[in-house]
Amino acid sequence: MTLAVPPGDSARLVAALAAGQSVPGHDVRAFVPLGAGDLAERPITVDQTNLSVVVGERAVVKWMRTPGPDRAPRLLAHLAAAGFTRMPAPHAAVFRDGALVALVTAYLPEAEDGWDWCVDAVLAELDGGPPAAFGAELGELAAELHAALATPSAVSPEPVSTAVPGDGDWAAVLAEAAAVAGEDEDGRWLRSIVPALASDLASPARGHAGPAVHLHGDLHVGQVLRWRCGYAVTDFDGHPTAEHRAEPVARDVAQLRTSVLHVAEIANRRTGGRHRRTLLAWGRATVGELLAAYRAGLAARGLAHLLDEELLRPFEVEQECRELVYAARFLPRWRYAPMGVLRSWYE
Repeated sequence: MTLAVPPGDSARLVAALAAGQSVPGHDVRAFVPLGAGDLAERPITVDQTNLSVVVGERAVVKWMRTPGPDRAPRLLAHLAAAGFTRMPAPHAAVFRDGALVALVTAYLPEAEDGWDWCVDAVLAELDGGPPAAFGAELGELAAELHAALATPSAVSPEPVSTAVPGDGDWAAVLAEAAAVAGEDEDGRWLRSIVPALASDLASPARGHAGPAVHLHGDLHVGQVLRWRCGYAVTDFDGHPTAEHRAEPVARDVAQLRTSVLHVAEIANRRTGGRHRRTLLAWGRATVGELLAAYRAGLAARGLAHLLDEELLRPFEVEQECRELVYAARFLPRWRYAPMGVLRSWYE
């Protein structure tokens, strides 16, 4: 499905926000004020579920492919109230008939998302450059994010609840992943390991009551921008194939870790498989460094109890099944990455 936004719409929206004007036919919830400036438009062309347009090199307008609930605005408002600054400043959320249609945030100069900067770092290491040692930085950033999400604010006075992860919908996700895997060698192999996948997914840890938070919900390296002033987390819309609810922080950590393994799969494909063993070893070491830094970051903030590490394996396996579903629904050429990770675990 193609999302068509007429040229000039993004600039007109930004101009209205800067001038404090209303947007006909829409309701606007304003956050951080947006000043006047250049209104030149350019689209962001990387793969994404929605459509983003940069206006005047100072604001990004994200148009929702499917208008939906106000999940992202609520999380952004809470994070801002909790003092979390490692994200593009939220300027406004735009609603039509009660559904979110656009989100306006600050543009971060020289920003690259992790599918670019992480992969480039790994390829540079393979070529003899410096080590691609960013796992600890990702872990600390995730810990800082989760600490802010768990901090009471006027927007969310009681952000931490108690919940049992339960079975959720993992069985349905596994069934769909197997159904969309295809009839080629990869698809047949995946169906052959369904019992092993189900065994890992049905971890007893899912029955343990523990702390739950409204998470980022789609935390992968592509949501981590490296820009002029460091690292920032973006895109709080949630996972496009998952239900939005309060969950254990292990859910976000599992997805971030698996995305690092996807970086290795991308680098493997770009180098024709010549460095697969080296890349698999790099991936294992990096996700270990990420977890160690995340664990230390929570502990330093008195929040070590938020993480149940027994949930990491079932959530990581579930995430790879969700990646296969995502590929089938939105981006077929992506299938190789989760399939490569699963083969590294189960072959």
